[in-house]
Amino acid sequence: MCRLYGFRATEPTRVECSLVHAQNALMAQSRKDREGLTHGHGWGVAEHPDGVPFVEKQAWAAYHGEHFAKTASKVYARTVIAHVRRATVGQPSLENTHPFVHGVWIFAHNGTVPQFEQVRVPLLEALDPLHRSEIRGTTDSEHVFRYLLTLWQRHPELPLIDTLGNCIRKIIALCREVAPGSDPSLNILVTDGDRFVGSCLGRTLWYLERDGIVTCEICRKSHVHHDAKRAYRAVEVASEPITGENWKRVPNGTVFSVDPDMHLRIEPIEATRSPVRSA
Repeated sequence: MCRLYGFRATEPTRVECSLVHAQNALMAQSRKDREGLTHGHGWGVAEHPDGVPFVEKQAWAAYHGEHFAKTASKVYARTVIAHVRRATVGQPSLENTHPFVHGVWIFAHNGTVPQFEQVRVPLLEALDPLHRSEIRGTTDSEHVFRYLLTLWQRHPELPLIDTLGNCIRKIIALCREVAPGSDPSLNILVTDGDRFVGSCLGRTLWYLERDGIVTCEICRKSHVHHDAKRAYRAVEVASEPITGENWKRVPNGTVFSVDPDMHLRIEPIEATRSPVRSA
């Protein structure tokens, strides 16, 4: 159980207010979310400058000290994924802290794979040997990431949103084999800097689409050094609404992608029966 944040825009944009200063910024959610839970077992902020991921993360709470706030203040990017962790599978450690990175890929997860120690065995068997050997932590999340990359490696011709859907369906099937009636919760964000996809399964997720430059309700400034010759659009995705703007709920049991024109495309995951829990 964690809190997620994702951002994608046509131009580099500052996200400091969403991460630190807004009334329900990610840092505020790390201290206490809507259910009163604390997510203090680590934090990470990843961006995608110049085609190469850059991630800053620590195994302590985002609200401890100034490190998270200072990191957030430096981010000026078209693509961002951030995460605050409440550990369920895997102890608090840097190796178990999201986002995870491999090559051009950035990945973060909110949720749990039930009976993971039993699911882990067939999941490891399904991994490409490279990805199996590069697992560093003990989380269910990192194993899901490596399985997703294995599927992408086998079928790079498929749209990434389809590969994510296939990944989720397989994990649902594995969980039901091990513990009938027990479904995973898989809110996922993944990007290679060009493609940006995610899922909503068993946890709450919200999105906000911005069409044009707006004045931030927190700092009263624009977050973009705007190129007047092009239209500006952005999409934010978060476990909870961050600002007082018109956030919309991502339907449970879906995968989604941010298209090149920065519109969110949402599709159902077949054979999904997980109930939604806000945590």
